[in-house]
Amino acid sequence: MGIGFDGMSRRSFGRVMLGTAAAGLSGFGPFASAEAAGFEPALIYDYGGKFDRSFNQAAYDGAERFKKETGLAYREFEITNENQREQSMLQLAKRGASLIIGVGFGHQAAMTKVAAQYPKARFTIIDAVVDQPNVQSIVFREQECCFLIGMIAALTSKTGKIGFVGGMDVPLIRRFAAGYAQGAKFAKADIEVFQTMTGTTVSAWNDPARGSELARSQFDRGADVVFAAAGATGLGVLQAAADAKKFSIGCDSNQNPLHPGSVLTSMVKRVDVATYNAMMAAKDDKWQPGTLSLGLKEDGLDYAIDDNNRALISPEVKARVDQAKADIIAGKIVPTDVAAQ
Repeated sequence: MGIGFDGMSRRSFGRVMLGTAAAGLSGFGPFASAEAAGFEPALIYDYGGKFDRSFNQAAYDGAERFKKETGLAYREFEITNENQREQSMLQLAKRGASLIIGVGFGHQAAMTKVAAQYPKARFTIIDAVVDQPNVQSIVFREQECCFLIGMIAALTSKTGKIGFVGGMDVPLIRRFAAGYAQGAKFAKADIEVFQTMTGTTVSAWNDPARGSELARSQFDRGADVVFAAAGATGLGVLQAAADAKKFSIGCDSNQNPLHPGSVLTSMVKRVDVATYNAMMAAKDDKWQPGTLSLGLKEDGLDYAIDDNNRALISPEVKARVDQAKADIIAGKIVPTDVAAQ
């Protein structure tokens, strides 16, 4: 089934994450007890800021949930340039942060270096793998859910043309784009899919005006649904769709409420749950290093259905998409991970 922003089984997802780590990643050296000197995790956001209403904000929401439920504070840092990745991580490690979470693949190099310098500190990175004995890497099989999103777009389109606006042109976003196109072609073989990346630098994540421009260009070419996987840049795509009375598709967080009736659905990536679970596991001394790969089977991804878009997706479309979801979980359909090739 599709989900609303708060409709996913967080309990189920938590069991998968913690159970996988505990069962398959034991044997590493001991880490400082969460109770030893007071527990205070830290969060380093990526470009776009914590209120991007997308990837970063999902992490913020997870940290806020942790704070609300435990009464424990957390530290946070919003980077504005590349040097700050390593600088902020070093300062947090020096000050004894209980767990340092890097939100985004851009923190990979800095965390590799800092984790080696502070082997007794704990680090979690989201959207990348850091091969260190004190790092937990959380990655997502985005192509699985983007396949479903592509099906929804193709089956809803009246023009036979749909679009994709990505953020920075990197393997991660190419995985989104490929999964989307695969699902669209699976649902409707003759669908035409436009794909545009915003740029090749980190500014591509935080340029709503450019996102709006790219979306309008695709609408002018006949697309009537455009999927944005571009961080804060995607907000411009959503606005352009609302202005043109076309459909957009949100990403990472549930963006359906931003433009009710115009956002067809959102590809929800549970960065919020990943952040919350990492903090809770560290607090409870259950945190383990290693790599966690999350997809549809683990409830790490899904498409969002709520009161803002329920009437936009027909029962027939939903039935086809949910069958494809079941087939992906069962291994009958295997969307290609172009980023791994």
